[in-house]
Amino acid sequence: MSGNSAALQPPADAVPPVRHADAPAPGELLGAHYGQCFGCGDEQPHGLHLEARAGEGVSITAEFTVQRAHQGAPGLAHGGVLATALDEALGSLNWLLRTIAVTGRLETDFVQPVPVGTVLHLEAEVTAVAGRKIYCTATGRIGGPEGPVAVRADALFIEVKVDHFIDHGRQEEIRAAMEDPDQVRRARAFEVNP
Repeated sequence: MSGNSAALQPPADAVPPVRHADAPAPGELLGAHYGQCFGCGDEQPHGLHLEARAGEGVSITAEFTVQRAHQGAPGLAHGGVLATALDEALGSLNWLLRTIAVTGRLETDFVQPVPVGTVLHLEAEVTAVAGRKIYCTATGRIGGPEGPVAVRADALFIEVKVDHFIDHGRQEEIRAAMEDPDQVRRARAFEVNP
């Protein structure tokens, strides 16, 4: 994909992405940003349990296995689950920019069916940055990292402050996350010191 809609076309003043000096090294497992996340969290019994690794530049690789709980049509992955996997992979790119951002727009192409039991191999990269806007793209392949493309997406992420989650999240989850030392450590990793 190349951002078919105008909203996914970087403006003329967009700049190439820059990997943060403190970003995880290429090949390093990024881990879950939150245990209850449906995409990457290990506390979700029917979640994707997507595992992402830092790549070269501002890119990541990831994979997840399509389980029976992820099907739509009999024996095939639900399209919404595949879109979630792409969104999670694209969101993982923020670890490399060391910024907090949320999905503003996601356009997905479903190229071929993905059977239950398939390992979906994902690649994602940031293509441009313009102010708070982060433009990125991802592909999902079956049969290996070089296999045929099954799904692909272009996305626009918007940089936000941690207050975005505090102001809009459910208070009991916010409180639990703030009491978890690992969650506090992750949040502090993205703080910018003046």
